[in-house]
Amino acid sequence: GDLTKKKIYPTLWWLYRDGFLPECIRFIGYIRSQITIEKIFENAAKYMKVQENECEIYEKFVQLNTNIAGLYDNRQDFEHLNVEANKLSQEDSAHRIFYLALPPSIYKSVTELINLASSNKLSLHLSKFFTEEIYRIDHYLGKEMVQNIIVLRFVNQILSRVWNRDSIAAVLIIFKEDIGTQGRDGYFDAFGIIRDVIQNHLMQILSIIAMKKPRSTKGEDIRDEKVKLLRSVAPIKIEDVVIGQYIDDKDSPDVEHQQGYLDDKDVPKDLTTPTFVQVVLSINNERWDGAPFILRAAEVHIQLHDAPGRMFDENFDPNNTLARDELVIRIQPNEAIYLKVNTKRPAEMSFSIEETELDLTYDKCYQDIQLPDAYERLILDVFMDTKINFVCSNELQEAWRIVKPILAEIDKKKIPIIPYKFGSVGIREAFDVAVKHGYIFRGTYIWKDERSISITNKEQTKTDNKTIFLLLEFKNIFFLLI
Repeated sequence: GDLTKKKIYPTLWWLYRDGFLPECIRFIGYIRSQITIEKIFENAAKYMKVQENECEIYEKFVQLNTNIAGLYDNRQDFEHLNVEANKLSQEDSAHRIFYLALPPSIYKSVTELINLASSNKLSLHLSKFFTEEIYRIDHYLGKEMVQNIIVLRFVNQILSRVWNRDSIAAVLIIFKEDIGTQGRDGYFDAFGIIRDVIQNHLMQILSIIAMKKPRSTKGEDIRDEKVKLLRSVAPIKIEDVVIGQYIDDKDSPDVEHQQGYLDDKDVPKDLTTPTFVQVVLSINNERWDGAPFILRAAEVHIQLHDAPGRMFDENFDPNNTLARDELVIRIQPNEAIYLKVNTKRPAEMSFSIEETELDLTYDKCYQDIQLPDAYERLILDVFMDTKINFVCSNELQEAWRIVKPILAEIDKKKIPIIPYKFGSVGIREAFDVAVKHGYIFRGTYIWKDERSISITNKEQTKTDNKTIFLLLEFKNIFFLLI
């Protein structure tokens, strides 16, 4: 599948190439089909990024791989897997790491003949067999900029002192993905955008943004604070939810955008699976009481309050107000941190004000550094027995508690699904709900890297594939994390 050829095998190759894995390691793929290991590597070739001077070590890596075909619910097939694994390791007691990249419906059979009726049952079932050796992967926790949020928050006093409801007016966490569901309809039909993005990726980012300072950087201390934060989050209210499903945009020059979700031949025409969702969360603790956290399956913004005093009103357009300051963390792609500020327009005699930024773009400031892929970082953490970037069962339990009530309402079709054009900037009703909760969108700022792009329609600006934004808007400083 896509995950195997695009992420898992390339990650294992990069770790082996860079000397992070032991020489005696062997890799065994257990699959239902009779596909050969040669065919797998042929399909994954363009994702491996093998350089000319790496061909010899790459061939050694390929030779360490083998495939074993078998069913996921057949005991004899798993006994055969065990026998073959013992032959390859030449001993019965070799250390084994099982990476389960499987649909939830077959977890139970794979871990001893794991039905995900609920994450609690799954966690209890796994703990019977593996106790402390469970590593639940959410690959967003392996991303450079997600990990950098912890450092930014707790090392820099200029941020840590204002990281609360007194300065922050609203938090908007957005996941932008300008691609359709083609090729993953079977999975997406069953799970939808809330299970696919909100419950895991964005909930993890939310907990890192909002948690109190952990006692240390040990995995247990960070996960304890994340759990405490999630336990303070109230269940989602139906009036704070907007869902949508993309339709075709026949006027788009992008061929993929000309096909709506229901236009796919494999999707039932009456399917109501949302491809867009926005939810508003309230955190009931002293730090965040009254500051809404807005999660939208498409970005992330943390918005601060307006600067008090209105000192420059007479120098500014009476039809507008000063833009709020923003700290922007662009999680992916094109990682960057920049502080959006108001400054005096150069060379003008009066106090004319314009928006600009203090910029730290990784491609320019760290030109000689290659950022590791998220899976590369996380799988290495497994080998190193480091649990700082993995999800514990209590986090899962709380995340499902928060989203479960709204999933039930969607299943009952009590929330209307709003159509929106593929590739559009969003849904108007979602913006209206965000405004109701105190988030202000002015749309007057264009980041320097985008200023050369001609924008003829502000309502249909093109977004990067899978872009995550974090926007913190403060009373005196407006921090946007993207």
